[in-house]
Amino acid sequence: MRQRTTKQFKLSDNSAHKTITTAPNPPLRHLLAQEKVASIDKSGVSLRTERATFPTLSPFKRFAKHADSLTGPSTLLSAITTMLTIQGQKSRYCDGISRRGFLKVGGLSFGAGGFSLADLLRAEAASGKGSSHKAVINIFLAGGPPHQDMWDIKSEAPSEVRGEFQAIKTNVPGIEICEVFPKLAGMMDKAAVIRSVVGCSGGHDAVQCLSGWRPNELQSIGGRPSIGSAVSKLFGPVDPSMPPNVGLAEKTKHVPWSDSGAAGFLGAAYAPFKPDGPGMQNMSLNGITLDRLSDRRRLLTEIDSMRRDIDISGTMEGMDAFGQRALDVLTSSKLLDALDLSKEDPKVVARYGDGKPYQYQYDGAPTCNDHLLMARRLVEAGARVVSLSYGRWDSHGQNFDLVRDHGSKLDQCLSALIEDLDVRGMLDDVTVVVWGEFGRTPKINENAGRDHWTQVSCAWMAGGGMRTGQAIGATNKMGEVPADRPVHMQEIVATLYHNLGIDTATVTIPDPTGRPQYLVDHDPIQELVS
Repeated sequence: MRQRTTKQFKLSDNSAHKTITTAPNPPLRHLLAQEKVASIDKSGVSLRTERATFPTLSPFKRFAKHADSLTGPSTLLSAITTMLTIQGQKSRYCDGISRRGFLKVGGLSFGAGGFSLADLLRAEAASGKGSSHKAVINIFLAGGPPHQDMWDIKSEAPSEVRGEFQAIKTNVPGIEICEVFPKLAGMMDKAAVIRSVVGCSGGHDAVQCLSGWRPNELQSIGGRPSIGSAVSKLFGPVDPSMPPNVGLAEKTKHVPWSDSGAAGFLGAAYAPFKPDGPGMQNMSLNGITLDRLSDRRRLLTEIDSMRRDIDISGTMEGMDAFGQRALDVLTSSKLLDALDLSKEDPKVVARYGDGKPYQYQYDGAPTCNDHLLMARRLVEAGARVVSLSYGRWDSHGQNFDLVRDHGSKLDQCLSALIEDLDVRGMLDDVTVVVWGEFGRTPKINENAGRDHWTQVSCAWMAGGGMRTGQAIGATNKMGEVPADRPVHMQEIVATLYHNLGIDTATVTIPDPTGRPQYLVDHDPIQELVS
């Protein structure tokens, strides 16, 4: 852990925005009790208008007949709360429930605190905007992947430790990895494996991989922010129509594994945008899978109609700049395009695969190979940090069958992602990290599984302009503890910040008490960034 000289990061003060204020959010029950709604029913499209926080706007003439039921003309259009609902086809889900799918593009609230997109844009206006577009794709292997069955094969260990897998050579002399990763072995020169990760708290969650901190850090003031939230605070969006921080983690029965990163003390305005977020306040894809947005032509037609209605009414002139930017996201097709894999070359989609059939999922995430492709498309469209959860690696039983299944699928999509980024000239600007919350026991249990092991873990990294083609650190013969160069989890997170252009030795973010907080307490991995 380094010794520091405190130097607080200064956020820019844009005088043009000084007069814009937002009232504290009232309790949800008060909002629900006071909500007034006007709606239009036009070809399956409803425009719902709720309480406004902007200055008075010109009402839609088409809402005139509802005027008596509304709290005032200012409620007739709010860029914070306007919500567009497009009805889709009736579909049946895997839970057996038949319901009508719909795509809702709306208030885009971020996190559970109810901050709207416009609130987020206001907050970002107070921070400096980065001119370059560095990015991170954080792939969380939920459950704790077995380090000795992936990147740290123990060929000389006894059979009860060694297990069933053989090591294979990579295209970097002297580095070997597990046989289930032949494609990744062929591009080891573009990656680095870290075999001696330490500092794991032992919690069955993604918190450390998403922030570098243990879950209980600064809980009294909201907790530590995730990487994506901190980057959103420091840099803001690359493109006003794209959220800078996107979470693709699927909902899981073990809820902590569906975490895409908390905003912590920064507040809900900096929480990750989720395509299927809470309370239908985000853009939710219900009944429409992320890799297939059906009836897209109708969707764009209805969005265009909505924009024309707004422009004709003259209400655009009454919105402040943040409301207009919120509406840009609301009506822009850029975010939808990034999530729509039908826009991608079918050959590229096939190279990633779909990760099906989903095996060993239980209470965890599916092996959604297409999420890695979606992550690349989101970064290409302007996202700075994309986090996702891939598979369920909690292998207390059938460890080797699970690794054969998950590992071979990961080999396909991860190698496709690295090749894709490289061919597109993005690899030096985008850092990819693949890791889990801890490692697994050296000794194989009676169920052919490995149990939790916090003393050492592993990680795989690529891109970001790093010095790749390395294996950093080593464990002892049994894979129990680091034998050489322990690498703290925060060193990995510090490396991600470094690759994004953030100096973790000097940059701080003030917490709600005004005290400057460093992003992490460790330096980047010098072998990768020197």
